[in-house]
Amino acid sequence: MKYTPPPASLFIENRRRLAARLQPNSLAAVTANDILPTNADGTLPFRQNSDLFYLTGVDQEETILILYPDAFDQDKHTELLFIRETNDLIATWEGEKLTKERASELTGIPEKNIHWTSAFATLWRTLMFQAQRVYLNLNEHPRAHVSIETRETRFARECLHDFPLHSYDRLAPHLAALRSRKSAEELKLLQQAMDITEAGFRRVAQFVKPGVGEWEVEAEFAHEFIRRQSRGFAYSPIIGTGKNACVLHYLDNHAVCQDGELLLLDVAAEYANYNADLTRTLPVNGRFTKRQRKVYNAVLRVFRGGCDFLRPGVFAKDWNAYVGELMEKELVDLKLLKMKDVKNQDPEKPLYKKYFMHGVGHHLGLDVHDVGSATEPVAAGNVFTVEPGLYIREEGMAVRLENDILIGKTSNTDLMANIPIEADEIEELMASAARPA
Repeated sequence: MKYTPPPASLFIENRRRLAARLQPNSLAAVTANDILPTNADGTLPFRQNSDLFYLTGVDQEETILILYPDAFDQDKHTELLFIRETNDLIATWEGEKLTKERASELTGIPEKNIHWTSAFATLWRTLMFQAQRVYLNLNEHPRAHVSIETRETRFARECLHDFPLHSYDRLAPHLAALRSRKSAEELKLLQQAMDITEAGFRRVAQFVKPGVGEWEVEAEFAHEFIRRQSRGFAYSPIIGTGKNACVLHYLDNHAVCQDGELLLLDVAAEYANYNADLTRTLPVNGRFTKRQRKVYNAVLRVFRGGCDFLRPGVFAKDWNAYVGELMEKELVDLKLLKMKDVKNQDPEKPLYKKYFMHGVGHHLGLDVHDVGSATEPVAAGNVFTVEPGLYIREEGMAVRLENDILIGKTSNTDLMANIPIEADEIEELMASAARPA
């Protein structure tokens, strides 16, 4: 791993909080993700199951965690971790894998409770015959459309087949409730991702000029992120110049930035599996035109209003409706909508959606679109993105601005407050034009 491992105390506390939510005499199991194939003998880079990392800090395949708070043998079976057993061949071809001693240091689970994965089936069967209820974990994110059978799905299917008379329950809602409220240690990791993102943005802002390729901008971000111990991008980078920025999930990054265009950058770093999420919009030549600045400032005002409204007790639907009203007023001022049309619009199909067609933000954490229920109100400890945008296809430009906000009991904290966002700040940063080494 490139990053410095978080302290084991983080994962000990996370497991304690989850165990406290389980019903009496219950088992809970969480598995690692698979290493997914590409073609021939190729594989995709491994990305750990966020729930398993949240509970253990283990960033390795073929790992399983069992929690059994009411185990008959409290000394050996309340927490068990199963990891892949290594050998000389694996060490030669793949490198070092976790030892039981190192896994104990990372997780805070006693070494005597750490076993090789090959021992899982026997121990699992023993514990299943003691337990009455089993919590199984699946990906229940509302945006997820999983078309392949994951390790979690296989495990759940096999468990239900082998032990059909047990009572089963869902682990995902409990983990979502816990993960949506960030601890102080998690906020440190998130802030590290934010700080790496800031460094990348400042580098790019001094690099961008007419004639630069979108792919070159992507490379500048990657350079800065990786040199600061990030594995790279928190998500596929969106780097769109001119009309390309009007495509919400533009990923080609193959065009050349032209003089007079705006360049939209939706790019951020991860650190220790925790993710930042940033969007900025730059004038390619370093100076906004009068029209560009007017659109930019309109989006910035909506961004400020969206941040102010986001408080404990607010529901996502009310937040989105409020921001939509703010954007509606700005669109009238920009002469993109007419007031008479706004007054007569279908409330189920608001006219502002032509230019601002996505939601205003989402939970952020171990996943970029992190777990958290839209039916639950905002709570202190949540981290949200705030990301309004205007996409004006007829003018071949788009502006989106995005920061990550920690919700507090009495006030919010902008975790990206140090990253320039005002139009004058952007121009000043670009004017410094000190090309990075």
